[in-house]
Amino acid sequence: MSQQTERRGGAVWALALTSVAGFMAALDNLVVTTALPSIREDLGGALHDLEWTVSAYTLTFAVLLMFGAALGDRFGRRRLFLAGLAVFTGASAAAALAPGIDALIAARAVQGAGAAVMMPLTLTLLTAAVPAERRGMAYGVWGAVNGLAVASGPLVGGSLTEHMSWQWIFWLNVPLGLALLPLARLRLAESYGTGAPLDVPGTLLASGGLFGIVYGLVRGPADGWTGSLVLTGLFAGAALLTGFVLYSIRARHPMLPMRLFRSRAFAGINAASLLMFLGMFGSIFLLSQYMQGVLGYSPTEAGLRMLPWTGMPMLVAPIAGLLADRVGGRPVVATGLFLQAAGLGYMAVVATADASYAVQLPALVLSGIGMALFFAPASHLVMSSVRPAEQGIASGANNALREVGGALGIAIMASIFAAQGGYESGQAFVDGLRPALVTGSAVVALAGMAALLVPARRRPTGAPVSQDEPAPVLETAAL
Repeated sequence: MSQQTERRGGAVWALALTSVAGFMAALDNLVVTTALPSIREDLGGALHDLEWTVSAYTLTFAVLLMFGAALGDRFGRRRLFLAGLAVFTGASAAAALAPGIDALIAARAVQGAGAAVMMPLTLTLLTAAVPAERRGMAYGVWGAVNGLAVASGPLVGGSLTEHMSWQWIFWLNVPLGLALLPLARLRLAESYGTGAPLDVPGTLLASGGLFGIVYGLVRGPADGWTGSLVLTGLFAGAALLTGFVLYSIRARHPMLPMRLFRSRAFAGINAASLLMFLGMFGSIFLLSQYMQGVLGYSPTEAGLRMLPWTGMPMLVAPIAGLLADRVGGRPVVATGLFLQAAGLGYMAVVATADASYAVQLPALVLSGIGMALFFAPASHLVMSSVRPAEQGIASGANNALREVGGALGIAIMASIFAAQGGYESGQAFVDGLRPALVTGSAVVALAGMAALLVPARRRPTGAPVSQDEPAPVLETAAL
């Protein structure tokens, strides 16, 4: 560990700062969903305006993740982390003070841009600060906090709206951000990537492609899959991403080297992450509505009853990190994904219009343990499958794929739900929920199979890593 890292970047400080920052960014993905009726009552706006308060954040967050990571590698990861955190905090205050729906949508878009710069750098800064032999535990805590944020967004949003006001969804970020800024400046060490020039063509192709794909996915359920803008976004996005891949294969200093995907470790864990978020996001989106709209729970009551699922990462993920250090990340990740799939499948079987909580509890526990076993070792596998100088862009790519998976999951689940059921009655909702959950279960099971593609091997001590080949995955010690 360098002298600078020792002086500034103690492992405990790095873990605390990056976990809180990651929690803030991940939480705001779904935190607004349960507050939409209150926002409409205060600010007005049509249904599509309210949907944009969610979509604006998702769009800028997903589109700019890889760009934010590339900026950090080029100009300093701590420096860009601080810049992203400052933008996110300021935009949160602007959202809380928004006088109308248009101002709120604009603030949400800026908030997502700040999160996109900040989020991928949390994992890179954490990796730099923690010794290799303790990274499993650190990734466990980081993964637990981020998993809790993703899963508890509807609960936090609903509780703050129910007991205070919807503005507190955004005010919550302001004191946290203001506290983190000076601490991160003092306690995190600076680090850089390869020093290669910023890849402007690759950045434009990747950002444009992700914008088109994510726009089509988030607007498809509301505007219809045959809508001109939706189809244009999907096809144009696919074309731009294809161009990005072809360009990156030939570019001298690409933003995302395509050779990384020749590594089974990198390709396998990224495929598993995309599929995991696809199944999980879509399921949480529908189950939170099921507990409130069908079973009659308030937002707070529903959130508390989902704690065996959403709160489990805080208990199990640190243990999962330790297990990954001992037996390797692949078996822990695969086991977690198959448990998550089993939990969703079980919930599809027992869900009825009047299901008791006792009947649902085993499904929630299985899903919670499965999610907890996934997060920490998955982060470990991503970061250990590349060289240290490439960890920033690897984290950005993995986070971008997760976001695309989440948007795709909500779009697919909503479409299946609408085709098979609806909101007319409790039974109609269950009729749509069950096939959607079966689909989510199948997708997460596929994620488990993708995780099994990760090779269980270790680079021999002292063996050099070629500059032309992707680094092999290290199951028990990150690079």
